[in-house]
Amino acid sequence: MGTAVEVTVSKTDVQPPEHDPGIRELRDAIPAHCFESSYTTSFYYVARDLAIVAALALAALHFIPSIPSPVYRFVAWAIYGFTQGLVGTGLWVLAHECGHGAFSPNQRVNDVVGWLLHSALLTPYFSWKSTHRRHHMYANHMERDHHYVPLRRDTYAAKVGTTVENLEHLTEDVPIVTFLRIIVQQIFGWPWYVLFNITSGPESTFPRKRGKWFKNSHIDPTSSLFSPHEFGSIVLSDIGLGLTAFGLWHLGNLVGSRTTIYLYVVPYLWVNHWIVAATYLHHTHPSVPRYEGQSWTFLRGALATVDRDVGWIGRFFFHNIIDYHVIHHIFPRIPFYHAEEATNAIRPLLGPKYIHDKPSSFMLGLWQAFTECQWVESDKTKGTESGALWFKGGPSPAPEYSMRSWRTLPFTNSKVWM
Repeated sequence: MGTAVEVTVSKTDVQPPEHDPGIRELRDAIPAHCFESSYTTSFYYVARDLAIVAALALAALHFIPSIPSPVYRFVAWAIYGFTQGLVGTGLWVLAHECGHGAFSPNQRVNDVVGWLLHSALLTPYFSWKSTHRRHHMYANHMERDHHYVPLRRDTYAAKVGTTVENLEHLTEDVPIVTFLRIIVQQIFGWPWYVLFNITSGPESTFPRKRGKWFKNSHIDPTSSLFSPHEFGSIVLSDIGLGLTAFGLWHLGNLVGSRTTIYLYVVPYLWVNHWIVAATYLHHTHPSVPRYEGQSWTFLRGALATVDRDVGWIGRFFFHNIIDYHVIHHIFPRIPFYHAEEATNAIRPLLGPKYIHDKPSSFMLGLWQAFTECQWVESDKTKGTESGALWFKGGPSPAPEYSMRSWRTLPFTNSKVWM
């Protein structure tokens, strides 16, 4: 059985408010300049990150091949890959800012910069922008959210091969199994989501277009994820991916396939890891609920988000996307460089509804999510909010390979999505 992870969760550092605030009250509490983006500031961060990327790559090409010891050379490439992955994640976050319109006051500028940066990181910009917008519209909605929608009791029981009555007798996976599950998610989670829209809600697509499992892809312009008017932008996303693939092929011809793997593929895998981990942990924690459709509201869903302190790496490389994600869900057009100020402005109004997690390690937070957050059900001991569903622990079900669909369980005759 896995060991418990001790995590300190601070819901607020101030007294509870006298009433639950609304969107307008929260907005009025935030200084007006926090909603304003700056060309100068935003492009500074793009230029800074690109300069670091270029400096790391040039230094690696110049110095690492000349290291005589194969062991030290491998270690040097490993350090390069990890560091370049941090910078690449920051560039990915800046492209994400573009998708929300928070990068600059001009949406065309946002889309050009976002398309260039995301394409260079093999992310379909307009496709991701479309589904990620709906994630923000329906955050933590059990049927319509696009990211890591948890399993309900019946579905989870079927996935792990037991009955609902026996769930309380299940124990967590042994640590090595949990570790391997995490590795699988961190390596394959992002590309599999892009290709097959795994872990999204059953009503997150357009019903009139829902079809075979391979028709739920971010790559397919006719996918169930998109409306017909988005066809051209999805094609443009694919063109960006194609140009990057061609560039990598050309790079391989210049410096060799092995060096290309060291220069690009290893950092790319680190970017994938950070994207998956951050997205997963934003809304996966024993202290945050998910909501039934009839009880969900935009603000309820947005507040079911966790701010996590990841230290200087989060502030310098990741542009506050992990440290200040609650404010991002409430007001996604606030630029990241105003996120801390805006968060501090609304914390007194939110009181205990604001959740800030301070794990001793970001990886321990990932371990906690994997062991304590496998499925959801109502739990009156955790709160009285109508329609709130809370995470429960247990063994990990088999990895998902395609978007969930509605099925009937033969031993319960109940309809669930799997």
